[in-house]
Amino acid sequence: MPTISDFLNGPWRAVTVLGVTQILAWGAIFYPPVLTMPLLATDRGWSLAFAMGGFSLGLGVAGVVSPRVGLLIDRHGGHRVMAAGSLLAALGLVGLAVAQQPLLYLAVWVVLGVAISASLYDAAFSSLGRIFGTAARSPITALTLAGGFASTASWPATHLLIGAYGWQRTYLIYAAVLALVAAPLHAFALPRLRTNPQPHLERAGPAAAPVLPAQGWPFLLVAAAFAAYAFVPSGLSAHLLAIFSRSGIEPAAVVAIGMLFGPAQVAARIGELIFARRLHPLALARVAVGLLIAAFGLLAVLGLSAPVAATFAVMFGMANGLLTIARGAVPLALFGAGGYGHLMGRIAGPFLVMQALAPLVLAFVIERASDIGALMLVAAFALIAFGCFAAIRRP
Repeated sequence: MPTISDFLNGPWRAVTVLGVTQILAWGAIFYPPVLTMPLLATDRGWSLAFAMGGFSLGLGVAGVVSPRVGLLIDRHGGHRVMAAGSLLAALGLVGLAVAQQPLLYLAVWVVLGVAISASLYDAAFSSLGRIFGTAARSPITALTLAGGFASTASWPATHLLIGAYGWQRTYLIYAAVLALVAAPLHAFALPRLRTNPQPHLERAGPAAAPVLPAQGWPFLLVAAAFAAYAFVPSGLSAHLLAIFSRSGIEPAAVVAIGMLFGPAQVAARIGELIFARRLHPLALARVAVGLLIAAFGLLAVLGLSAPVAATFAVMFGMANGLLTIARGAVPLALFGAGGYGHLMGRIAGPFLVMQALAPLVLAFVIERASDIGALMLVAAFALIAFGCFAAIRRP
């Protein structure tokens, strides 16, 4: 296990730097729209659906450009690509604050989509893979521990800033934070060179760590598994608390239930770091999706009540916490560290596109069918993800 000094010096400094910048990036780009978009739509005279459609457009653009971003990280390093991503994100947030025309607003989200691909987990995992090679799993787990606090920090901070300065100045403040804090940290503090923190792994030879070719059925199953799973957290994050409210659970209880998700993610990641470090990432992914399917089974058997909803939120949070680790660790374990950034980008593409579509699709299902129908659809995507993970054979 690394010591405190390791997190300040040498390659493990990357985890410290990315831990800070991931909280800033997720907190400035990804989480505020749930609070800012209703205000933006009212001020601009647009529908909320159009305002949120810009966010979905950004995620879709991120999916399209992610393979290219991963390739650039392989070639030039995260210290350059992620620094550029932070500056581009700052420019996009300024654009959100000032864009008055619908077409300009959508253009801003195209810029932010490129920034998302170069700023959030996929870029960070690619940077860690470039720095640590095949030993990147523990750094990835450590990074997700920090990232798990992003929503916990962002939503209260955004709420306070909106109350004090309004949503436009809030975005300007976040733009300044990304440009003046995140970008310099990436550019000057993130380690630049590929390292080998566990030389004995290299001496063991290729037979010690056989890998699959990153193409054909193995790659398609991995990409399909994560894409199918992406529908789950994206769709549920947008609609789950509203579904709980419509089921008759008191509003205060719904808010309390929603607060369980973040700590459950972090608790699961701590458990993985302490107890499951030697478990193959593919097995970890199967356990995580299996836990999620069990949570849906609990809803189906017991129905929606406050205790069941709280249990579901904890199980969902734990599953998502483990799957976030698996997103970085499964491709590394199956396909190796060579071209890892480009590989992560290829997997991130369909993941982000599905993430963009899920809230819109679930809104349509809820409107045309029912809340139960929406939950059944999400559960179906979880089953598809589990089937894909189960079909993958380790090298």
